[in-house]
Amino acid sequence: MRAPPQAAPKFLNLLQIRFPIGAIASIGHRVSGVLLAFTLPLLALTLDRSLSSEVEFDAVRNLVSAPWRALFLALIVWAAAHHLMAGVRHLLMDLGIGSRLSQARTSAWAVIVAAAIVALACAARWLS
Repeated sequence: MRAPPQAAPKFLNLLQIRFPIGAIASIGHRVSGVLLAFTLPLLALTLDRSLSSEVEFDAVRNLVSAPWRALFLALIVWAAAHHLMAGVRHLLMDLGIGSRLSQARTSAWAVIVAAAIVALACAARWLS
């Protein structure tokens, strides 16, 4: 005799789901990768422009000196830092290093906090 089918949930509130810290670090890794993929061409063009002459370098420096632009750059720095650190974390866990639950939680927190510190330090440097 078969069990009766269970009814599917009718409403799923994503804001009420409590993700573990490892999931947050993993989602951040994916988000930062997408952000880097979209901004990399813009960053390459900006670098090319800044290296073409001293006048262009000053123009790029003035362009990124506005506070909201510095925060945008800090977001890109966060993406690069988080993606790099979370990628190393994933590679180490694939090798069996730090794959115990307590170690995985600690390394997830370390990635999130370290990437935020790097981004904030860069933003403070640009805004000063």
